[in-house]
Amino acid sequence: MSTNILESAGQSENGAEAAGQGSDQRPEDGRTLPPQEQERQPGHQKAMRPQPRSGEHRYLAAGKLKGRTAIITGGDSGIGRAVAVAFAKEGADLVVCYYDEHDDARETRRLVEDAGRRCTLVAGDIGDEGHCNEIVKRALEVQGRIDILVNNAAEQHVSKRMEDIGTAQLERTFRTNFFGMFLLTRAALPHLRSGAAIVNTSSVTAYRGSPGLLDYSATKGAIVAFTRSLSKSLAERGIRVNGVAPGPIWTPLIPASFHADDVATFGADTPMKRPGQPEEVAPCYVFLASDDGSYMTGQFLHPNGGEIVNA
Repeated sequence: MSTNILESAGQSENGAEAAGQGSDQRPEDGRTLPPQEQERQPGHQKAMRPQPRSGEHRYLAAGKLKGRTAIITGGDSGIGRAVAVAFAKEGADLVVCYYDEHDDARETRRLVEDAGRRCTLVAGDIGDEGHCNEIVKRALEVQGRIDILVNNAAEQHVSKRMEDIGTAQLERTFRTNFFGMFLLTRAALPHLRSGAAIVNTSSVTAYRGSPGLLDYSATKGAIVAFTRSLSKSLAERGIRVNGVAPGPIWTPLIPASFHADDVATFGADTPMKRPGQPEEVAPCYVFLASDDGSYMTGQFLHPNGGEIVNA
């Protein structure tokens, strides 16, 4: 399972208050969202209520990625879609990779094209080495080069006990979340020049753990170590490697993973008492991919609603 059981994002004018975006409201009953579930992973943003917010109406650009090209995995929805919107507004042409959520992916492409940039969609399993090679080949065919790689695809499965995590689930989660990142980066690396940037998506769970997401948290911890090690390896080649470790963000991953009652209080345990929106996370990726982050490598940004972590 590749792309987006991950993170999703959409736009609804009435969705911001319902999901608490940009608000300091504290629901008296502790609820932050309407109860809802999705039976299939990857999750679909189109079915979420309220719709996550991708930043197409909020994000103000300054040409920070003008003339650059990027690959974004898990780009059909959630955080990936918000990153695609922000990158496009900043002037980048995109290759957006996803698993099989075609309707969500086409909406992402529409948003990118509305911003005046090109968007090529590539569907498939990010955990497959041949598919990773195909993504790079396709990017070179349509863009001619690769300036930015955003490794964002992931999946998660809730298991209350370690004994409930089967070997197949363990291997599948690592293949999507970590092996796919490793394989795609390795395939792209010969084509990255000095000045290129790699941005990897980890999670707050890598820093504080999550008893119901043991395998998922382990993959996110591996991503932190991978990012830091790769940054040292590539520094002399002028390629920066950083990451983002989001907290509870309202994406398709959430209703596709948790029971409806848990979704209803999602994010309530953060200091800000609400889930974040994908559009609140995307600027981190712009900063790390652009010249604004030119003196940063091996680092993680933490848009997590106020939870203190050791970076």
